[in-house]
Amino acid sequence: MKLLKPIVTALLVTPLGMTTAQGQSDRTAELLQHLREADPTDAKKIEREIDLVWRRSGSPSMDLLLSRGQDALDAGEVETAIGHFSALIDHAPEFAEGWHRRATAFYRQEEYGLAVADLEHALALNPQHFNAMFGLAVIFETLDRPDQAHAIYQQVLILYPTHERAQDAVDRLAGKVTGQTL
Repeated sequence: MKLLKPIVTALLVTPLGMTTAQGQSDRTAELLQHLREADPTDAKKIEREIDLVWRRSGSPSMDLLLSRGQDALDAGEVETAIGHFSALIDHAPEFAEGWHRRATAFYRQEEYGLAVADLEHALALNPQHFNAMFGLAVIFETLDRPDQAHAIYQQVLILYPTHERAQDAVDRLAGKVTGQTL
């Protein structure tokens, strides 16, 4: 967790126009711009489109591992999901979504340190991954670190202004935030 402070600080100062290590497609950049401007109904549709783009690794076998891992996670088979996501990460370490999904599985096991480490990888590869940011904020809130959680939820809202759960969290944490910097 020592690396956490610099990672979170980098999140807060990373320019929103920065491209990912994978090379963000023009389509994804366009979708992210539309997401920032969309009303809540359209934003949900755009979020699904972005998710579809982010789930494509460029390899059918890697996409299959992602799908199998997600199916296992949805079925409550967390260990199996972690196995699939780990295999995906071993074979495609530059695929941010593999890191993000494995972090979700670790979170469900209450392995917060492992989840944070995977979210750090996902965000290093894709700094605009608002779902990974949201997950990181949820972990900070779970660990009773409201200042950090609040700051990251606000970053989610910069990318996705109508994200209901992030907005609810910002409102909920507003009274707990002390104004300390990261």
